[in-house]
Amino acid sequence: MKKIIIISILAILFIGTFVFLWGKSQPEVIEYEELKPTIGTISKNTIVTGKLEPRNEVNVKPQISGIITEILKAPGHKVNQGDVIAKIKVIPDMAQLSSAESRVRLAEINLKQVETDYKRDENLYNQKLISANDFDKISQQLKQAIEEKAAAEDALQVVRDGVSKSNASASSTLIRATIAGVILDIPVKVGNSVINSNSFNDGTTIATIANMNDLIFRGNIDETEVGQLTEGMPMKITIGALQDMTLDAVLEYISPKAIENNGANQFEIKAAVRLSGETKIRAGYSANAEIVLSEVKNVITVPESVLEFEGDSTFVLIPDGTKTDGTKNYQRQSVTTGLSDGVNIEIKSGIDTTATVRGQQIIKD
Repeated sequence: MKKIIIISILAILFIGTFVFLWGKSQPEVIEYEELKPTIGTISKNTIVTGKLEPRNEVNVKPQISGIITEILKAPGHKVNQGDVIAKIKVIPDMAQLSSAESRVRLAEINLKQVETDYKRDENLYNQKLISANDFDKISQQLKQAIEEKAAAEDALQVVRDGVSKSNASASSTLIRATIAGVILDIPVKVGNSVINSNSFNDGTTIATIANMNDLIFRGNIDETEVGQLTEGMPMKITIGALQDMTLDAVLEYISPKAIENNGANQFEIKAAVRLSGETKIRAGYSANAEIVLSEVKNVITVPESVLEFEGDSTFVLIPDGTKTDGTKNYQRQSVTTGLSDGVNIEIKSGIDTTATVRGQQIIKD
């Protein structure tokens, strides 16, 4: 009985092994997906990296040298043109101070002399010993001497205090915003010494102000693509820090000269960014600009993966009957291609939307 069981088991194993090996020896049937061309839009895009920055960013500098005594604004504050940002205590230049004091003394001496001459000529005029014309001349000299003394005193006050009585509303000790906008930076502190701009240096920056409602995108594009750009092209701006936000922009500047960047020639571009509502964009945000270099609409498209290439010719495979083993036969059909977006490609001629095209091989588990 045991022998019969053992023989039966061996027979089953033998038959199973034979069937398995026979199945493995049979040729595998290869099947392919089939698809039809569709009507669609093909766009060739490029991505340019860059950043957002204000179109106009100004540095506010003092008109005189001195020490910061008070700062009234902080970065992020909105200001109007003329708003006071900081106050300065003047440190007078000793040479200028000495010259201004000397001018005041000379003006006082001249005024005293003219006043004496005026009183003498006034008595002579009252006695009708000099003409009205001569008296008018000394009167004019007196007015000029008085004005010269006032101007000398004003100049002394400006050199010594940074402000005079006659122009107190335009005091140079008050640092005012030169444009309306947002303060981006105040690089000084109370107690810092500052100097005015002159022929020897640029002066100390008290504050940086920009209009954050007028932003531009600035980036660089490779020389292989710059030839496809034209001013006025639309762009889509995405900000790395604000991934849910997309902004529209219009290309307004293409540099006529290339710059070398990591061994590649690139051209600077600028685009005006369109802001809507109370969008809070910070200066210096990294951003990407998507530009449509070329586009075709309502054209026949197929996946680029279905194409076959031979020399300068391009083909697709279309069904052509059935082979003896029951699998489908395919023949080559020459096509003319157009624009590609890297996934789909335009078919200009060779097939239409009624055709069936062989796609990717079906992978069976």
